[in-house]
Amino acid sequence: MYLIDRKKNRILKLKQKSFSELKFRERDHLQEWIANDPSSLGEELLIIQKEFNGFNDTNERLDLLALDKLGNLVIIENKLDDSGKDVTWQVIKYASYCASLTKQDIVNIYQAYLGTSANAQEKISEFFDNRELSEILLNQGLNSQRLFLVAANFRKEVTSTVLWLMNFKIRIQCFKVTPFSNDEQLFLNIEQILPTKDTEDFVISIATKAQEEIEIQETLKSRHHIRLKFWEQFINASNLVNNLFSNNSPSKDNWIGKGIGMSGVNLNFVVTSSYCRGEIFINRGNKEENKEIFDYFFKSKDKIEEVFGGKFEWERMDDNITSRIKSQLDGVNYFEEDDWKKMNKFLIDISVRMEKAFRDPVKKLSTEWKNK
Repeated sequence: MYLIDRKKNRILKLKQKSFSELKFRERDHLQEWIANDPSSLGEELLIIQKEFNGFNDTNERLDLLALDKLGNLVIIENKLDDSGKDVTWQVIKYASYCASLTKQDIVNIYQAYLGTSANAQEKISEFFDNRELSEILLNQGLNSQRLFLVAANFRKEVTSTVLWLMNFKIRIQCFKVTPFSNDEQLFLNIEQILPTKDTEDFVISIATKAQEEIEIQETLKSRHHIRLKFWEQFINASNLVNNLFSNNSPSKDNWIGKGIGMSGVNLNFVVTSSYCRGEIFINRGNKEENKEIFDYFFKSKDKIEEVFGGKFEWERMDDNITSRIKSQLDGVNYFEEDDWKKMNKFLIDISVRMEKAFRDPVKKLSTEWKNK
C-alpha cells in the first residue's frame, strides 16, 4: 500500500505491520472497528450483538452477529495475525446454532444489545428501508446464514476448507486485514480474498419457523391488497388538488415516492399501522454524499421550515447510509378505512408544502453539484 504525496507528486510505500507489534487486541480493537463500521466488509450490515453466547447447553460465544439487507444472519469471526487452523469449524458450529433463531429471537437479541438506548423493532425497520417488521423476512432457510472470517493471515488448512465448503453452497467469505504505518499514522486495509457464490434456498423443517413463514406470506397478500386500495384512493384524492402524483400508480408497498429534481433525493410518503409521514429521503448510494446533502439542507433549516410553515424532524442517522427529513402524523392506521380521510388530508397538505419548501434548495444544490 502506498501513500500519495500530492505536493511532491510521489508515492510513499507504507510499512506493513502486525497487530501484535502495534499491541492491538482482537476484542478491544479489531472487533470494535468492525462493529462501529460494518460497511468496511464491503456491504451494508446491521450489527445486532457482540460476544453473543445465547446458545443452549454451550458456553461458546461468537464475535459479532449481524443482519444483511436480505435478512440473512451474518456470523463474523475475527482473528488477528493468524487465523488458526480451526476457525472454519468454529463458524460452522455458530451457524448451526443460529439456524433455528426466529424473528422474535433476533429482535430480542438486538434489543439486549441496544439496551434502553433505542427500540430494536424500529431500528430493524429503518435498516430495511422503513418496511414494517411483520413483513420483513429474517433468517430464512436452514443454510441461509453467512460466515465471515477476518484475519491478517489465513492458514492453508483454512483456505482449503473454505474453498471445499463453497462447493456445497456454504456462504462463507474470507477478509484479509492488514495494518500499515507511516510515522505516527496508522492505516488498515481490508480485502476480501475468497468471495462467496450465490446460494439456493433450502426448505427448512423447524416447526416454529415454518409456521411463522406461512403466516407471513398469508398476511402479505392481505397487506398488498389493502395498500393498493389505499394508494389508489389517495392518488385520486391528490389529483383533485394538484398533479404531484398524476404519474404515480398504486403500489403494494407501504410507500410511494416522487423525484424532486436531483438523483437520490426523493419526496416519499409512508403509511404504516401506527403513523403516516412525508419525508425527503436521501440515498445516493454513498454515505458521505448523503450526509453532505443532509448538512447542506440543514444549514438552511430555518428558511426551509419557514416556507414549509412548520417544523420538520431532521434525522441525519449517522449509523445509516441514508438520511431523511420528515413530518409525521401518529395514531393512524392504514388498515382502518375510517383513518383514510385523515391520512389523505395530512399527506396531501404536506406534499404541497414540502415540495414548495425544498424546490429551490434542491435546484440550487443540483446546480452546484453539476458544476463541481
